[in-house]
Amino acid sequence: MALSGISTVVLAAPQAPQAEATQAVADPGIEPFSAHYVAEWRDISVGVSDLKLERDSRPGHYHYRWTISARGIFRLVYSSDVTQESWFGMVDQHIRPEKYRAAEGSSTVSFDFDWDAGHARGSSEGKPVDLVLKPGTQDLMSIQVEIMLDLKNGNMPAVFSIIDKDQIKDFIYTREGPAKLHTAIGSLDTLVVASRRGPTDSRVLRMWFAPALGFVPVQAERTRDGKLEFAMRIRSLKR
Repeated sequence: MALSGISTVVLAAPQAPQAEATQAVADPGIEPFSAHYVAEWRDISVGVSDLKLERDSRPGHYHYRWTISARGIFRLVYSSDVTQESWFGMVDQHIRPEKYRAAEGSSTVSFDFDWDAGHARGSSEGKPVDLVLKPGTQDLMSIQVEIMLDLKNGNMPAVFSIIDKDQIKDFIYTREGPAKLHTAIGSLDTLVVASRRGPTDSRVLRMWFAPALGFVPVQAERTRDGKLEFAMRIRSLKR
């Protein structure tokens, strides 16, 4: 499992005036949660996955962590857990990432967002990273929460710029409509969002978000040429 294999993913926008920042802090927009998933590869159970969103020590700031652990025979191949973490704040009802960390054994990705300078700097698998930020750039974790907010507010853009390891890539996001989903925590009304690199890209990542649960993602599937490659299905949720 590559560090970015399951997620996806110009000067920076100016800092919001203090009045706007105060308003963003006053309205949390998103609620912390902890969710546990089973991970499947081509319909075979290969491990477990956990997502946790929690408030940071500063008002209006959050920490989002994703862990994937292989199980059974797959542990022989993927002996190290995959972890991804993002720290971000909310400005004018949008996510502004501040730092990102990912690790799989000795392979690591680490960078910090400097919005004043308009750069993201750090390292990716031992190589230095210095990227010019586009307005609204997200990391592979913060993009999930940005989509949650956009669905809640009804204003999801069609394209997002996401830092994937040592590059900023543009992904097309499409709201595919509502879907009734039967899960381990009950039958849920969800909104399905698909992302891909381009209109003809055969690899698609779909995520099911549950409005009644604060738009928490309850399922994710990655397909290639219409065939399921990888999936995460929710098993439990704490709020």
